[in-house]
Amino acid sequence: MRNGTNLYALDISGATFTKACGGPCTEGCVTLARIGEAAWALGDSKRPDAQPLRFTTEELDAAGIDPARFGLGA
Repeated sequence: MRNGTNLYALDISGATFTKACGGPCTEGCVTLARIGEAAWALGDSKRPDAQPLRFTTEELDAAGIDPARFGLGA
């Protein structure tokens, strides 16, 4: 992040992850949670024990991931 915040230092224990599915979600879905101002955690519902990856809003945008698809505002 531009202000030097370490995304992996942010506490996500209380984060609420939301699924975005393009289909029936029989094999799992990508999950997304806002973890701070312009900070996001991206998880995998198939692997709930895996550490979510963390991104800035700018990085999500560059990857073509729109929080609105998850019902979340950027």
